[in-house]
Amino acid sequence: MLQPGDPGDPKQLRQALGWFATGVTIATTLDPSGAPVGLTCNSFNSVSLEPPLVLWSLGRTSFSRPAFERNETFAINVLPREAAAMAQRFARPLEDKWAGVAWAAGTSGVPRLPNALACFDCRVRERFQGGDHLIFLGEIVAMDSRDAGEPLVFLRGRFGGFAPPRA
Repeated sequence: MLQPGDPGDPKQLRQALGWFATGVTIATTLDPSGAPVGLTCNSFNSVSLEPPLVLWSLGRTSFSRPAFERNETFAINVLPREAAAMAQRFARPLEDKWAGVAWAAGTSGVPRLPNALACFDCRVRERFQGGDHLIFLGEIVAMDSRDAGEPLVFLRGRFGGFAPPRA
């Protein structure tokens, strides 16, 4: 049975929103010196097929926010199930989170992760203020996708996998 809650209570709201399973991505860009910047993101969504648009949101207090605000390009790397440790690493504001992480420059030069199930190189179309987040609307300018794999999923504060229905 559903229980009434107060949407103005951040703890209750987070608990209720936690029931919505999401995929897990790492959003990437470059800082002004050309160094890679990235963070774990589960707010990624498709918006439109024509034109090809996606969106994601970034907390205003994020350590990585200045780089994403300055750069007009970003990439979204969809993580496979076995990348939970990488998702946890990129979820923290560590200065050396890229140490030992292989990446290749995408079409616009921003980092692409070689183990991603799909990667979308995007150009920023618009940025919107959305409460305590900054929302990025991006146009996909290049993409790559695997034929097979299992995505990393986030639900109720934990990483896991997707179990397809049994036949």
